[in-house]
Amino acid sequence: MQLSQTEEKLMHFLWKRNRAYMKDLISDFPPPKPAKTTVATLLKRMVEKGFVGYDQSGNAREYYPLVKKKEYSSNRVNGLIKSFFNNSAAQLASFCTTENNLSTSELEALKKIIDEQIEKRKK
Repeated sequence: MQLSQTEEKLMHFLWKRNRAYMKDLISDFPPPKPAKTTVATLLKRMVEKGFVGYDQSGNAREYYPLVKKKEYSSNRVNGLIKSFFNNSAAQLASFCTTENNLSTSELEALKKIIDEQIEKRKK
């Protein structure tokens, strides 16, 4: 299951804070701030989808992520690779390096990461 773009933005705020009340999450949005009811609806959907949990204290709910950012990111990238790049990470890498006008230093950094992974797999 996937988050909508707005839910994902809210999830990033929650990952950054680790635990937060709705007022804290609203304050993380840039102006114009969303309505409290909008954020409440987003959080309700995210709870129903299994991305967010909460602890109830009186009328207040303290929200926390149930899914790790790395796990969610991995699923999103793998879905992107499957949907747009014929399930080929090499095609994704080719697209990223040829279509995004990367600087020489960015390309060198990518090459270093790839070289390190090749060395790890050889061991």
